Amino acid sequence: MNTEQVAQKVVELVRKQAWHEALDALYDKDIVSVEARTMDGSSPETRGIDGVRGKVDWWLENMQVHSFKADGPFVAHDRFVVQYDADVTDKNSEKRMQLSEV
Repeated sequence: MNTEQVAQKVVELVRKQAWHEALDALYDKDIVSVEARTMDGSSPETRGIDGVRGKVDWWLENMQVHSFKADGPFVAHDRFVVQYDADVTDKNSEKRMQLSEV
């Protein structure tokens, strides 16, 4: 697959919230995921497919998703970004929030 094809497949799968399918089909075992910041002060960097799968599992266990939107992809050469917007409720605090990230 070229970059455009990978980008389109990522968007297709995340729009269906098929997180594990996207990880298994498209991501390298040595993936590095970097958050802009963390809520608990821990490292914003997660390395490896198992670590990223753990982040996905945490999200699924802790967030009630009311709506989720993926815009893009926006492809440039060998890279791409996707704009994600979510309306969620934290299951523990019952706080509803809107999240947006690229």
